[in-house]
Formats: sequence, structure tokens, C-alpha cells
Amino acid sequence: MTTPVIADSPPIATDPAARAPLGDVEAGADRFTQTRVERIVSLVIAIGCAVLGTQALLNALGSRQESDLWHVALMAAAFVPLAAMILLLAAGVGGRVASRVCAIVLVGVFVAWPFATHGIEPDPVVHPWIWYLINVATAAAVPAFRLVGQIVWAFGIPLLYGIVRVAQLEPVLGPASAAERTAIIGVVVLDAVFAIILAGVIVSLGWMLRSVAVQTDATRCAAVDSYATAAAADAVEKERVAVAALMHDSVLAALIAAERASSPREEALAVAMAREALTRLANAERDVSEGPDAPESVASIVTGIERNATEIGIAISVDARIARDAPPLPGRVAHAIVLAATQAIANAVQHAGARGLAVRVRDDTRTIAVRVSDTGDGFDPADVQDDRLGIRGSIVARMAAAGGRARVQTGPDGTTIRLEWRRP
Repeated sequence: MTTPVIADSPPIATDPAARAPLGDVEAGADRFTQTRVERIVSLVIAIGCAVLGTQALLNALGSRQESDLWHVALMAAAFVPLAAMILLLAAGVGGRVASRVCAIVLVGVFVAWPFATHGIEPDPVVHPWIWYLINVATAAAVPAFRLVGQIVWAFGIPLLYGIVRVAQLEPVLGPASAAERTAIIGVVVLDAVFAIILAGVIVSLGWMLRSVAVQTDATRCAAVDSYATAAAADAVEKERVAVAALMHDSVLAALIAAERASSPREEALAVAMAREALTRLANAERDVSEGPDAPESVASIVTGIERNATEIGIAISVDARIARDAPPLPGRVAHAIVLAATQAIANAVQHAGARGLAVRVRDDTRTIAVRVSDTGDGFDPADVQDDRLGIRGSIVARMAAAGGRARVQTGPDGTTIRLEWRRP
């Protein structure tokens, strides 16, 4: 039989710059603040790009720095994606895709600028209309890309503008003196540096807001989990108090019934009452009960042991040999075996450091046996204090309550706990 393996869940990325941008609003309570921050960032970017885009459009309408055909093509390539991005960011639908398209298309506009202005003598004093689109491109990268992409756009777009601007001014730089050439190139460099600084501010603000949102959501989730844990602990404590009160009556009733039993039927009733009292005692140390008595397969015992071992911090693979025609077990019995085996594993981890820890399950259609063994130093049963119920209550009493038995063998070479339950 193949033992089921429980894979660990992959960790969730918490990179603030990797948060899903506007449009991906499938976040739950764990991304409450992040979703709203993304919405605010998108609206701010939409408004800022609308202002800069309007300024660029007004300058582009009266531009004579490029040929007529290039002028129409570049305006369509630049302002159609920009308008779509602004509308979608404001609407909160598809903003990421529109921003990515706009950021990439604007790179193409900058690259095409020297070709569009070829043969036309430029005015070195007047900025071309693409200069107003530098920070539009860097702002579009904030919702479009991760942090690395945003940084690339923040530095790359201004540098690209400087290169294409110098290429456009080549006809003017050629006949100019060295001082004039230095002054013109200096203006272009200052424009590029100014654009890099502003782009850095934009990217930094976006990263900072997203970082704060991630931390806020993490703190909120931790607070909710802490409150839920405290509430659960309080509920469990109240339940234990109630169980203790019931146990007093249950034990007395079972003892009285056993003492007065004079017929097989009365003896069977006393045994049933004692078994119920033992079941309550075994469950008193756990946060959950042993569950319903619906039939369960032997494979569920293997899965349950491995799952519970993972929860206490150790990954084990159960050596299981189960007969193909093994009938299912009562749910109460299956849960009792799983919980008793889990307690045995916990004892091995705590007292033996999980040295040589091994778990074996065997079922021959008549008897199901579980063995938990380790190679620790063992212990002396006489030294176990009376208030320690790990073996007495959680293993021996639990198996007895389910109609089975538990045997403990310990010595200098290790400890072995055998759990057995025989089908009637």
C-alpha cells in the first residue's frame, strides 16, 4: 500500500512591490488594507498621468519638430494607450494590463523619436513634447511591474530620453562651439537627472505605501488569530470544567452500577457506563473530541497520524501494511488510535528528541496494531508522577475506552508503545 504524503504548502510572497495591482481584487481579509492602498495608488497615478498627459497633448498638437506622418503616428501611439490606462485605472478594472501596455508603448515612442525628427533642425531651447511623458511612463510602471521593473523604468526612461534628445540635437551640436555644445548637452543631462529624481520619488512612495499596507494586514491577521486562540482556549477551559463536573457523576454512577450488578445485562450496562466515563477522561486533555462513530478506513488512521505529527513539528512516513479486504473501523476507534499514537509520538519527540522515531501500522483483517518506537534513553515508569497523564490518560485510558489495549515497553535502548484493537 502506498502511504499518503502530505506536502507542505508553499510560502506566500510578502514582497510589497509584488502585491497585485488595481484590478486584481480577489484579496480577502488578509489583504484588506493592501486592496485599498492599491486603489488609492491607482487613482493618484490616474490623476497625475491625466495632468501630465494633458500638458504633453497640448504641446504635441502644436509641435513642428517631427514630420507630419510621424507626428500623427507618434501621437496615436502615445495618447491612445495613455487615455485607456487613465480610464481603466480610475474605473478599477484592467488597470495592470493597461499600465503595462502604456509603459511599453511609450518606450517605443522614445526610441522612434530620432527617426521622426530626422532632417528637421530642432530648437535646443524648446523641450519636445515627449519630455512631458517621461514621468508618465515611470508612473505607469508602478501598477504594471514589480519593484525591479519599476526601478528599471525609473532610471531607464530618463536615460533613454537623454540619448534620443542628443541624437535629435546632433545637427545643432555639429557646427556649435565647444562651449555651446557643453551647455546644450548639460541642459539635456539636467532634464534627465530631474526626471530620475522625480521617478525615484514616485517609486519610493508606492513601495512605502505598499509596505505599510502589508505590515498592517499582517498585524491585523496576527491580532485576529491571537484573539481566536484566546477565545478557543477560554471555551476549552469552560468545557473542561463542565466535563469535570460530569465526570464526577459519571464515575460515581458507573461504580454504583458495577457494585450493584447482579446479572449479565446489568454487568454489560456497568461496562458501557465505565467505557463512556473513560472516553470523557481521555478526551478531557484535547481541544477536540474524538468525533462521530461513522465507519472509517484503516488508511485514514495512517493519514491522521502523519497529519498530526506534522502539526506537532515533525514529518514522518508511516510504514503501513494493510490487508486489501480489511473492513473499516468504527470512527470512535479510529480516532482513539490516531490520538493515542499522536501522544506517543509527542512523548518521543519531547523525551527522546525523536531519535530513531518510527511508526508502523499493521492490519490483518482481525487485529489492527500500531507501534511507535524510538531509540532514546527510555524511562522508569515508577518515576512518572501521578499528575502526568500523557501515557495513563491519553494512551492507555483512551485505548481502553475504545475497547483496545496499549502496552509500553521501555529500557536503555528505547521505548516502544504498541496499540492494538481486535475486531469483535
